[in-house]
Parts: sequence; structure tokens; C-alpha cells
Amino acid sequence: MNKNFFKKIRILDGGMGQELLARGMDPNGTLWSANALLQDKYHKLLLDTHLDFIKSGAEVIITTTFSTRRKRLLDNDIENKFEYLNKKAGEIAKKAKELNPHIFVAGGLPPQDDTYVPDTREDKMIKKDFYDQAKVLNPYIDFFYLDVLSSLKEIKLAIDAIKEFNKPYLIGAHISEGTKMPSNESVSDIIYKIEHINLLGLILSCVSPENYEKNLDEIKNLGIPFGFKLNAFKKTKSTKGSYMIKYKKSSGNPNEFLGQRKDLTPLKMSEFVKKFKNSGATIFGGCCETRPEHIKEMFLLK
Repeated sequence: MNKNFFKKIRILDGGMGQELLARGMDPNGTLWSANALLQDKYHKLLLDTHLDFIKSGAEVIITTTFSTRRKRLLDNDIENKFEYLNKKAGEIAKKAKELNPHIFVAGGLPPQDDTYVPDTREDKMIKKDFYDQAKVLNPYIDFFYLDVLSSLKEIKLAIDAIKEFNKPYLIGAHISEGTKMPSNESVSDIIYKIEHINLLGLILSCVSPENYEKNLDEIKNLGIPFGFKLNAFKKTKSTKGSYMIKYKKSSGNPNEFLGQRKDLTPLKMSEFVKKFKNSGATIFGGCCETRPEHIKEMFLLK
């Protein structure tokens, strides 16, 4: 893969987990999108959802592996399905690429413990979790995507974990609000303190358009391709353990406790994207509650 890929405007896909729920996938504990991998009856739905994002203009699709991290599977008593689920995610994404050879598949490596908070476990354990997931995904992907990570520590460990695969990677850092990651580190800290050998670019992931705008001046001056995966949740700020506590009390749909914004229509979101494009952003995509219609409007701005 050309390491200058994101120097031109490129379109990523949208929010797979919420889209699958909207299309009729039943919730199953806290498995979220992983339920579409666990149950054979949803495999076609998953493939069709990938394909609809591609039809809307996505040039990159991300494996549906946000909830196939070992910790999430352990919480749902199916840790023994770890290899099967990650492999199935790779196979289905690869099938979408076989039908659309022009697109690229990114192997999604999510936070390996809780979501929207730093992973405070031992480095060795975190690195192993990233490595194990990356090893299963590697045969099916073009590059790795570090998905919604909340600390420099996790980003550095993920980069170290994927070194042996010698594939480029895109960083997806998370900022819930303000201009600092949940670890109280800035995006500048990331770029100044990591290796750049296989770096494709940096985006803020699962972030509101308004909060992305607060970080735009800093991001655009980092000297690397940059962009976003915008969400339409009302909030993502969390504390250690609180996300999963709320998730377990819900029916299995995160918008019950994170809220769903009705104001961020495809056209409204595209107004933000146009502004970000004019500031030099080249990586456009959506996260939770962004649908193919949102991606289509982003594509029209390309």
C-alpha cells in the first residue's frame, strides 16, 4: 500500500455497530457488532452493510472487530470464540473487497480493555492483546487502524505489537471533550513520541464535529495527513468502568446511555466536513450513528 495514500482526500466507512442494530441485528449482551459475526444468520447483513458503505463512496472499510477484543468476549463468556470471530470479520471484509477491488480493508484494533478511558493494565498484557488480534486479522487486511484509543501508552504499545507484520497503520485517537485525550495527553504528544516509519496519518475517532473543530488548529499543524471519524452520539465522556456498567444495564444498544443526536443529518454533518476539508483534512469518515447517507454526503465533497 502506498504510504502517501491519505495525502489525497479519502473516504472511510461509517458506524458499523449502530448501523447493524438499525438494520435489525438483535443486541446480545455487550457484544454489539460482534453479534453479527457470532450468528451465521447475520453474516449476509454484515456483508451488505459493508457494501452499502462502499456504494456510498467509502474507499476504506474497517473490519468489524471493535467488540471482538478478548476482554469483551470474556465479559460475554465466549472468549473461546476469539480467533473465529476475528477471522470471520476479516473474511467478510475481504469478500467485500473481492466484489470491489478498488477499496482497501483496514484491520481495526480497538482499546483492549474498556472504551473511552485509558488502559491502565501492565504493558505486557496490553501489547499481547493487540498482537493476538492483529495476528488473526493480518492475512485479510491492507493496513491496521488503531481504533478509538485513549492514551499515548496504548498507541505506542499497539504500534510495537504490529511491527512484525510490516504493514502501515492509521492512528484513531479519541478525545471525548476539550483538547486532551482521556489520558490528559494531546495529539501533538502522540506525533512527537511515536515512530513514523509506517504511519499513514492521524484522525480523531468517535468524536463530535464540534469537538473536532476545537482540535483542528493543533491537528492541522502536525505535518501529517489528518482527518476524522465523526459520531452522532450526545456524549462519550466516561470514567473507568462506567461505560461497561451502563452498557450492561442497557438492552444492548449504546445510544440508550450515550444518546443519539437527531440534529446531525447527513447534510448538517457535511457542513462541518466542508469546513474541515477547507482546513486541509484529507481523511473523511464516520463513527457511531453515521450511516451510508452521511458517507455519501462526505463523498460528494471530495
